[in-house]
Parts: sequence; structure tokens; C-alpha cells
Amino acid sequence: MPITEQQLLHILPNAGRQAGVFVPVLNTAMSRYGIVGTVRVAAFIAQVGHESGQLRWVREIWGPTAQQAGYEGRADLGNTQKGDGSKYRGRGLIQITGRENFAACGEALGLDLISNPELLELPQHAAMSAAWFWSTNGLNTLADQGQFAKITRRINGGLTGQDDRQALYDKALKVLA
Repeated sequence: MPITEQQLLHILPNAGRQAGVFVPVLNTAMSRYGIVGTVRVAAFIAQVGHESGQLRWVREIWGPTAQQAGYEGRADLGNTQKGDGSKYRGRGLIQITGRENFAACGEALGLDLISNPELLELPQHAAMSAAWFWSTNGLNTLADQGQFAKITRRINGGLTGQDDRQALYDKALKVLA
């Protein structure tokens, strides 16, 4: 069952007009990657809701902070060329980060994200890249197992924002039940 704009706004009230923009592309992306059923959809919406500031940001806000400056030259992200840290900053609803991840995501979605990383800022690609990341990282299985904190670790590398993520998840479970 697809999520409605009203449901999305109940879960992510700060999304405002963006809810209407994202409902169709989220439904398409979730369907394509098997993010179906209350538990999976609730976990996915909670995580993308947190990562995107409730659908308000599809590009990482750049300081650069000390952490962001650390993206430069990070081999684990495939950032091998000068400027890769900023160029391949987090984009999309789940904030795909690093040259290597942009290359893999682009290949999966049929997009040249190495030359055009900003394509992940378009709603359809922002949603599809998030669903691709979700699927690629086995997050449907973790959602089915109720391993919400583990999902956060796979997305974030830690538990940053876990209270907000959990609150969004709890609300999503109620709204989608």
C-alpha cells in the first residue's frame, strides 16, 4: 500500500510542500526496491526523514565542518582526487557520500553521477538513491527483524540523531498501522 501525502505529513510535519513533491517518487522507489509493508516503510521514512531534515535537504549543508573536511582523500569513500570531498558530499534523501558510492549508485540507477553528482538532488533521484542504498545494505531484512539501531549504524556509521530517528519511527508505525 503506497504512502499518502497526508500520512507523510503526519510523520514529517516539517516537510510542508515537499511532502507532495516526494510522495509519488518515494512510492515508486519503495516499490522498486521492495520497501513494502508497515515495518519497512516506517523504518525507511523515519531514516530518510532524519537524514533529509524532513525532506528539506537533499544536499549536505557544507561548512566544511571538521568531519566534512575529513572526506577529502578518504580512500574508503573512493575520494582519490583533489576536491572529491566537497564534490561527492552527501546527496539524496539518505545522503550518499563519496566518489565510490556515487559511482555505484549511478551505475545502479543508470545515471552519470561522477560527472553530475547534483542529479541526486532531483526528487526522483534523491528518493531512488535512498531506496537503492537501503536495498544494497540489506536494510529491509534489518527492518523485518526490528533492528532499528542497526539500520542507523549502516546509514550513519554511528547512532547520531538516534532519538529523532526513533521518534520518527514510532510515529510512522502508528500512522501507517
